[in-house]
Amino acid sequence: MEYETPLFFHVMSYAAEADRDVVDMVSGNPDWEPPQALRDGLHEYADLESEYFQYPPSEGLRSLREEIATRRGVDIEQVVVTNGAGEANYLAMARALERDAGSEVILTDPVYSYYPGKTTMLGGEPTYVEAAEDGQLDPEAAREAASEETAAIVVNTPNNPTGAVYPESTVRELVAIAEENDAILVADEVYDHYDLSGTFSSALEVDSDHRIVTNAFSKSLAITGFRVGYAIFPPHLVEDAKSRHMLVNVAGSAPAQYAVLQALRETGPEYYEANRELLRERVDTFTAALEAAGAEYTRPDGAFYVLARFEGYPGTLENVERLIDEAGVAGMPGEAFGTAREDWLRFALVTPRLQEAADRLAEYFG
Repeated sequence: MEYETPLFFHVMSYAAEADRDVVDMVSGNPDWEPPQALRDGLHEYADLESEYFQYPPSEGLRSLREEIATRRGVDIEQVVVTNGAGEANYLAMARALERDAGSEVILTDPVYSYYPGKTTMLGGEPTYVEAAEDGQLDPEAAREAASEETAAIVVNTPNNPTGAVYPESTVRELVAIAEENDAILVADEVYDHYDLSGTFSSALEVDSDHRIVTNAFSKSLAITGFRVGYAIFPPHLVEDAKSRHMLVNVAGSAPAQYAVLQALRETGPEYYEANRELLRERVDTFTAALEAAGAEYTRPDGAFYVLARFEGYPGTLENVERLIDEAGVAGMPGEAFGTAREDWLRFALVTPRLQEAADRLAEYFG
């Protein structure tokens, strides 16, 4: 079987091996500090008795699952703590496909690059629905694409790479489309704390047995290396998800889960708002540089990515490598996210060298 392998690590390796200084705007690794409570939790865990260094419960520390369940308004038994949002999406898509309710997976275009790879890995067949210029998804387009062969509809809001935030009406319609076709809406909400528009609506707000919500603390707590995520399943889908999780991972990291729990309990809303404000400032700085360079661009309503199109410079892998070599800025090729934005480049706004990168781009394309 051939998988669709994302290009992220290829681009990062190319940038790392370049003969010049390069500003990394490829990966979505927040460059700001995690909460102090998270660091305190790690120190505290290191001093616990040795029994705490053994296998934790496979589905996650009960105290962390309780915290998640309370915050999200669901039953604790619906919550599975996973190895980041990546595994959460894998488990959700697997449960959708193994119900013998079709093999089609509806994805958006542009699409987060890991969804197509997971689809083919799980034996599914991707069907793409093109998003609007602003990244919004027209539910009617998804309805036209759906059929009795549709097993899952996978969406990401706030969206990577477009920055779109789906309104409540779109989320409700997507759940309804899933119900109409005996499909599962998989809603990846990993950027929920980076809603810059105030319009984010979680799929959990719609009561349905046809939706699974995935999330992680990687972005919200600036800890992508901790790999602590979760999925919230309908009751009839959760047990087999727990079994698959156990067979693949046995269990997640107990120290990481412990520290995340401490951070959730002791970190106030001001932490998240400060990070959103930093992101707003970076959006302003970077888009101003793109204007100076004569580029067309998307202004994100959420997440922390900007898509840009430079005249005569399509978003191919070859041009990304050229930009690294000649301008010292590493972004992602638009072709990595499907066909709808092949002429574009995607830049992650999570670097303290954002102004430097902006100046380099303005000079290079100006």
